[in-house]
Amino acid sequence: QVQLVEFGGGVVQAGGSLRLSCAASGLSFRNYAMGWFRQAPGQEREFVAAISRSGSTTNYRDSVKGRFTISRDNAKKTVYLQMNSLKPEDTAVYYCAAGSKGSNSGAAEYDYWGQGTQVTASS
Repeated sequence: QVQLVEFGGGVVQAGGSLRLSCAASGLSFRNYAMGWFRQAPGQEREFVAAISRSGSTTNYRDSVKGRFTISRDNAKKTVYLQMNSLKPEDTAVYYCAAGSKGSNSGAAEYDYWGQGTQVTASS
């Protein structure tokens, strides 16, 4: 019944931008912190960004600070990831996740996951 659906992935040149969206349904969205994770082929899923229930607190992995921005619109039950100055090493499947324990960086702390959307930054 709970669904998280990502949109906005695609192929861009290095230095370009993409905006990912994740629309939630079947849960009380404002009661969940939201996170973005990514996974490249042959690698483990890694934390990208997270935002608290109200949107007042955010955190990012070091490699995306200053380039990526996470935000949320609780009225629309949607979380966003604005990605600027994309690099080839950002290429991965990006997943959104919902967690009831706060804006954690650990994947195991999240309760629900989207299906993922491919982001490719070509050199």
